[in-house]
Amino acid sequence: MKNWKDITVSPTHSIEQAIEVLEKGAERIVLVTNHDNELLGTITDGDIRRALLKHLPLESSIDAIMCNRPIVVPKSMARDDVLSLMERNGLLHIPVVNNDNKLIGLHTLKDFYTSTPNNNIVFLMAGGFGTRLKPLTNDCPKPMLKVGEKPILELILESFVKAGFHRFYISTHYLPEIIQAHFGDGSKWGVKIEYVYEAEPLGTAGALGLLPKEQINDPIFVMNGDLLTNVDFVSLKDFHELNRGTATMCVREYEQQIPYGVIESNGNQITSIVEKPTHKMFVNAGIYMLAPELVKSIVPHQAIDMPDLLSEQMENNQVVSMFPIHEYWLDIGRMNDFQRAQSEYLVG
Repeated sequence: MKNWKDITVSPTHSIEQAIEVLEKGAERIVLVTNHDNELLGTITDGDIRRALLKHLPLESSIDAIMCNRPIVVPKSMARDDVLSLMERNGLLHIPVVNNDNKLIGLHTLKDFYTSTPNNNIVFLMAGGFGTRLKPLTNDCPKPMLKVGEKPILELILESFVKAGFHRFYISTHYLPEIIQAHFGDGSKWGVKIEYVYEAEPLGTAGALGLLPKEQINDPIFVMNGDLLTNVDFVSLKDFHELNRGTATMCVREYEQQIPYGVIESNGNQITSIVEKPTHKMFVNAGIYMLAPELVKSIVPHQAIDMPDLLSEQMENNQVVSMFPIHEYWLDIGRMNDFQRAQSEYLVG
């Protein structure tokens, strides 16, 4: 890897700063070094997301999440031996160090393999009316509203294409001809796009029942067509496959501050007063990965929302995992969200 110097941080960095380097480097790893370039540890994308699940403050030191004894190799190790070591340990990266443990390079798994397309279907839900964005949506489906020079749905499509995905289905209902006229069969982007049409709105999961079941052999991405995000879809796929659940939901951390002093008590005796506490919780980010068996179980033309579908799975003791996202994310539900997207998405 030629640009490994771009993904190094010092041990004084915070988790938030490490996230910035991780996203800019796009290698799913950050290397921690001191002023002498000695390797102190590594921080992977998975380490970051586990920290988010624990609600660790982003201003915390990276010491809290760093692996301080990573597997390393010398420059002299043969490529076949490096690859074997990575495969045995399930690693995507291995730092290269000299005899003084100074960082001199980084092996990544993709260096050893020719990149191949991902065959997972990407299902984009674009059938909503966009009522809260009227009058902009009087004659235009919400996913076709432009952020900068491109429709929201095109930005979503391009982000998946960039990640190596090429099989797309788009669910339509409101003004479907506008969507199909713009995207066609997908050849403009070098991908295949097919469509399902909801004669009546089927909820946020029901349209999946219209997919041809014989084509569903791998986990499927499902995403609302009104989201702007830089989520690492390959990391989401890897996470889903690692956890082997029936579904994975992307979540965002949400903070809510109570504007009063909160009283804790024992009977009529006050035990503590917490002034304007902030509660942290995870909220649904509208991006999912579903096992093929789950998608095939959805009855065609039956309306069902995604929360109900996943709740049924949990009631049946199926594993539904959550994938915390630290990347940019914006749900364009209201006019102020649309205006915010214009000002910050293309800049970010």
